[in-house]
Amino acid sequence: MSPESYRGAPLIVSGKANNALHVQALEARAERLGLYKGQPLANARAMVEPLCIVPANDKADATLQESIADWCGRYTPMVGLDGADGLLLDITGASHLFGGEAAMLKAIVAAIAAQGFTVRSSIAGTTLCAHALARHAPGTIAPVGGEADAVAPLSITALESDEKILRALRHAGLKTVGMVAARLSSELSERLGKNFVARLRIMLGAREQPVQPRRALPDLMAEQRFADPVLSQDVIAATLLALAQSLSGILEREGCGARLLEAAFFRADGKVERIAVRAGEPLRDPAVMLRLLNQKLDALADPLDPGFGFDLIRLEVVLADETRPVTISFDANENAQRQIAFLIDRLAARFGETRVQRFVPQDTHIPEACGVAIPAQERDFDGTWTRKHRDDDPPRRPLRLLAKPESIQDSFTVAPDGAPRFFEWRQCRHEILRTEGPERIALEWWKERLSNRLKLSDKKEEEIERGEAERPMRPSRDYFRVETCGGQRFWIYRDGIYNWDNLKPRWFLHGVFA
Repeated sequence: MSPESYRGAPLIVSGKANNALHVQALEARAERLGLYKGQPLANARAMVEPLCIVPANDKADATLQESIADWCGRYTPMVGLDGADGLLLDITGASHLFGGEAAMLKAIVAAIAAQGFTVRSSIAGTTLCAHALARHAPGTIAPVGGEADAVAPLSITALESDEKILRALRHAGLKTVGMVAARLSSELSERLGKNFVARLRIMLGAREQPVQPRRALPDLMAEQRFADPVLSQDVIAATLLALAQSLSGILEREGCGARLLEAAFFRADGKVERIAVRAGEPLRDPAVMLRLLNQKLDALADPLDPGFGFDLIRLEVVLADETRPVTISFDANENAQRQIAFLIDRLAARFGETRVQRFVPQDTHIPEACGVAIPAQERDFDGTWTRKHRDDDPPRRPLRLLAKPESIQDSFTVAPDGAPRFFEWRQCRHEILRTEGPERIALEWWKERLSNRLKLSDKKEEEIERGEAERPMRPSRDYFRVETCGGQRFWIYRDGIYNWDNLKPRWFLHGVFA
C-alpha cells in the first residue's frame, strides 16, 4: 500500500513482547474503533483497515521523557518518573508561587500541550492517587484528606493490578475503587495479598509514598525568573552574581559553605543547560563563586547557547559543608596555601576535576603502589609522606618510575661475583660503572591476588612431599642502584622467582634517577 493510503488512518505504535507484536500505544480514534492497548497487532489489522503502524522506539521515548522532566524542574526540583509515560511533581510549598494549585496545574498543562503533547494531569496528596486520577479523571484536584472520596467512583482498572486480581474483584461484584475500599483490610490481604492492600492504602491517602526524585535535591538554591527571556551575557552574569550573593548570606547564617555548585539555565524552548563547579574547601564568597562559574563557562566545548533566551536561572548548592573558623595570619606559607587551593579550583573548573591531581602516600612498600593520584580538590586525606633519609643522602628512589618495568633479560651481563657489567635498554648499550645493592623488597604475599602466583600443580606438590623438589620462595625483588659511564643512574631489579630448571633470573629496569 502506498504512503498516501495511510493519510488519515488511525495511528498505533507496535511493540514486541514474548516474540509477538502487540499494540503498545494508540490514539483516540483507534480506541473508538474498538482497538485497545496490549491487543495483538494481527487482530488490530483484521479489525481496522488501513492502519498507520509505527514501530516503538523505547530509547527515544525515554530520552523525550527525561527532557520533559528537565523542563518541569522550573516548577519544582523534586521531579520523578512515573512509568514510561508519566511524571510526578512534588509541589509541596511551591504552588503559591504560581497562583495556587489550580492555576499551577493549568499553566503546566497548557505549556506542555503547546509543544504538541496530549497531557492528562491531576493533583492529590499521594503519588498513587495522583496517578489514578490523572489517567481516569484528569483535571481533578483532590483536597487534603479527600483522596478516598476522589478515587471512590473510579473503575477497579484504576488499581492497575494484574488480570488475576481484577478477575477476582469482578467475580466478587466489586466494580469501583470505593467498593473495594469498603471491604476489610484483613479480607483483602488474605485473598489478594499484602502488596495489593498497601497500594490501596496509598491510593486512599492513608499511607505515604514519597516521590523518588531523578536528581539529588540541593541543600540550598536561589533562582531568578524573567518576564521576558534574557539573551545578554551581562544580564546573565549579573543574575549569577545576585544569586551567589543571596546564597552567600544563607550559607553564612548556617555556618557552612558550598563544596559543589550547579547553575541551571532554563531556555524558553524547554531545553535546560547545567554547569557544575566543585571547590576544595567550603566556599561562600560570591565573587569567587562567580569567577569559578565563568571559568567553567569559558571552558565549555559547546558555548552556552541561550537560543530564544532564558526565562529562569537557578543556582544550587548541591553539596554544603561546615566551615571551620579561620584566623587571619601573616604567615606567607598559609597565604600561599590558600592561593594554591584557589588555583586548583580554577584549573579544575577549566580542565575537569580528574585532570588536576595530586599524589598521596599508601600504606605499602611496593614501589609502584606507594603513591596514588587523586583529584587535587579532595583535601580530606590525612596521609603524609614519611622522610626516610638525611639531607646529604643520595635519593633512595628514582624520581621517575616506568609505567611498567621493562625487561633487560636478554642483554644483561653479570660478572662472576654477581655484579652487573652492562645492559641494553631501548636500543642503547649502558656500561655500568658503579653498583649499590641489593635491596630486597618482598611482595605482599598475604594478598590473595599475589599468592595465586604460587599455586602449584598436583604433580609438583607430590614431588615436594617426597623431597624430590623444594617449595619455591615467596615473590621478591632485589633492587640495585647503578651508575653508567655516561653518568646516568638507573634503578634495576632481579626477579626473585627462579624457574624449575635453575636458569638465570630475570632482570628488569624500573626507574630512572634525575
